[in-house]
Amino acid sequence: MRTISQPVIPAVRHLKDFEELLQSNHEYLILLDAHLARVKSIVRQAEQFGKKMILHVDLIEGLKADEHAVEFLAQEVKPAGIISTRSQVVQAAKKKKLIAIQRIFMLDMIALEMSLQQLEKTNPDYAEVLPGSVPSHILKHVVSKAGVPIWAGGLLQEASEVRNALDAGVSAVTTSAKTLWRLGNAV
Repeated sequence: MRTISQPVIPAVRHLKDFEELLQSNHEYLILLDAHLARVKSIVRQAEQFGKKMILHVDLIEGLKADEHAVEFLAQEVKPAGIISTRSQVVQAAKKKKLIAIQRIFMLDMIALEMSLQQLEKTNPDYAEVLPGSVPSHILKHVVSKAGVPIWAGGLLQEASEVRNALDAGVSAVTTSAKTLWRLGNAV
């Protein structure tokens, strides 16, 4: 597993934001909404600027999020990693030597416990938990039980929320909030 030691990982929704991030000091970027026809050129452009792209395969328009999609992306697009809610997609990413991130939702304690069991079976490189703005004692519980490094994402709006998540033991926060991207290594 490649270790990602970047406390804030920008999640890109718009190409204008992507172009801005090319000039940033962030090594890893997450591509959320994108059309399949644009993904390869986005990843190549990022590489030219020394950036590594992680693709949220469930959100790529024109692509069915399954094992065949991972094979296609690994061979043709060559991202650094894949994020998915689907265990079989995460496992396929691991087989293709991509960074494999399992996205899980913490809706309630039952869903959380089921997600932790899923992580045990899937054994991704990282797990991204949403929402990342939950109380720190919940994040500490997830970090202690997950068995893999945890990223927190979703609904984070303030720098204090980012610091709380990092203080709770998550490895990084993922966010599409541009104001939080600027925190960089300052958190």
